[in-house]
Formats: sequence, C-alpha cells, structure tokens
Amino acid sequence: MKIESPAFKSGQPIPQKYTCDGEDKSPALQIHNLPAGAKSLAIIVDDPDAPRGVFDHWIAWNLPPATSIAEGAKIPNQGKNGFGDSRYRGPCPPKGKPHRYFFKIYALDSMIDLPNGSSKSELEEAIENHILEEAELIGLYQR
Repeated sequence: MKIESPAFKSGQPIPQKYTCDGEDKSPALQIHNLPAGAKSLAIIVDDPDAPRGVFDHWIAWNLPPATSIAEGAKIPNQGKNGFGDSRYRGPCPPKGKPHRYFFKIYALDSMIDLPNGSSKSELEEAIENHILEEAELIGLYQR
C-alpha cells in the first residue's frame, strides 16, 4: 500500500494552504494498492519534531476503504488532536528549522468502535490487531 498527495511529494514542503498560515484544511490523499479485505481506513498525522514531543494534527477512523480522500474531507469519526480539536489542523510549528509531518494511513480488517474525541493512543490501541497494511507520506513545513 502507498499513500501520496497531489499537493506535495514525500519529503517535500507542504503548501501553506494546508497549514495554520493558510486555509488549515487537509490535503487530498491518494491510496494505492489497498489490500483486499480492508473494511475501513484510519489516519494519523503527527509532528515528531515539536518542541514538547510528538504533536498530533489529525486522528480519524472508519473512513471507507477508498483510493482517495478529498481535500478538506469531512470525516465523522475523529479524535482530539494536540490543539484540543477533533478535526484536521495543519502544520503550525514555531519559527526555526523545518518540521516533519507524518501522514500515516492504516488499512483495517474491521470498523473501529471508539467515541469521537478519542486520543491517538486510544486509536492506536483499538487498531493494533486489525492492521492489514500501513503506509506513510512525510511532508515538511517551516515558518
């Protein structure tokens, strides 16, 4: 399985439009080679370069196993990110060196039973024994 975005290539800068300095909406994502038997997808976007440790930007689950996720997609099942919101929030690092943003997608063999607002660790625990395949896309952003 592979994840790509028409907005940026892996290892390249994320356009300002998808950050707190722009429209702060999620970029479109394309999923290739989705495994047979996938019942749902989960997404985690985080920044391991944040000053106080890994910072969560997007936590979502129970997406249909599709080959694309639209820009700014409205997703019903979302967890609480580092901003305290249950939605996508884009890169917003302090001034300085570039930060890496990991867009991780998980193909799962089931739907996940979690309440909205759940944490990343709760999602990770819930999907642990249900991951068929996973892939990641890394974007960079600097202020």
